[in-house]
Amino acid sequence: MRVAIVHYWLVSMRGGEKVVEAFCDMYPDADIFTLVYDESKVSEKIRRHKVTTSFLQKIPGAVKHYQSLLPLMPFALESFDLSGYDLILSSESGPAKGIVPGPQSVHICYCHSPMRYLWDHYHFYRANSGVLTRSLLTLMAPPLRAWDVSTSARVDQFVANSRHVADRIGKYYRRSATVLSPPVSVHEFAPATATKDFFLLAGQLVGYKRADLAVEAFTRMGENLVVIGEGNEMARLRRIAGPTVSFLGRAPFPLLKEMLSRCRALIFPGEEDFGIVPVEAMASGRPVIAYGRGGALDSVIPGRTGLLFHEQSVQELVEAVRRFQSMERTFRPDLIRDHAAQFSEANFKLRMQQIIDEKLNPLQPDQPVFPAQAAA
Repeated sequence: MRVAIVHYWLVSMRGGEKVVEAFCDMYPDADIFTLVYDESKVSEKIRRHKVTTSFLQKIPGAVKHYQSLLPLMPFALESFDLSGYDLILSSESGPAKGIVPGPQSVHICYCHSPMRYLWDHYHFYRANSGVLTRSLLTLMAPPLRAWDVSTSARVDQFVANSRHVADRIGKYYRRSATVLSPPVSVHEFAPATATKDFFLLAGQLVGYKRADLAVEAFTRMGENLVVIGEGNEMARLRRIAGPTVSFLGRAPFPLLKEMLSRCRALIFPGEEDFGIVPVEAMASGRPVIAYGRGGALDSVIPGRTGLLFHEQSVQELVEAVRRFQSMERTFRPDLIRDHAAQFSEANFKLRMQQIIDEKLNPLQPDQPVFPAQAAA
């Protein structure tokens, strides 16, 4: 069986690329197709595979500024010849599902999210873009949406990384999806023997993740907050932060692990498609205080593995933290870690293989026996 893995772009190692790695483990001989590729930024596991790039790779600066090439991506994806593959696994957050599969191919799309900048986050991206980008996005979004919807018909089976994403697939594509949480390296995290007096915020510091809520809330309370990550919000966050908020920037993995295991709780104020950092915190035995929408609803169990707040406001977050402090001793690190184990890489690969096998080998109905066949 010939297998192709299609990923939107390979220029870093984040949650989407971890899914690609899991597919590589499942199919060691698979070929990988991607729009642009930076070999130095991906893992050895991915580099071991044959990687085919699109014509965008040849455009000067494309690897760094690939997002500005959005109008060309449909043409680039449809230029891939996948007619000889039996199984196509697309990893979708950009427009990866838009390839043209062969008539005998089975195409299964693992969807991290329908393209945010065309759908649910369109107005946010547009409002926060420069004049030129805003004008181009306004002009190009309608035909790109039409293409995005039409290419959903090229997928035989959608798999969504959360119920939140499955709902959006149903809303925008009118397709159903099987929900399967992404793989998390839970085995790499462990509880610490003792915690320290700080809360933790970790992730990209961009607008929709709402780090500003956490910085303002902890400044108001005078409680210690450590912020790990970088992004275009950093300068503004530093301006509004009080003396109890500290910024570590991008942290190496050993430091991130230590901070996750020693914090009192992880603060997760944004609405994410799934959210891997909360699961990493829970694998470290620490509870999570999260905004009660999006992927957090699939991972955080209120009162057992953390708390949810239901309005993205400073006051709501302050109240959630105070509520957590009143019941902090009731959270058990061993139970929190046990809960996180279900999101392991091994469980992901096992369930994904079941989904693939069911699609490749559907139960065939009993064939009728015609009289001529019976007589023969």
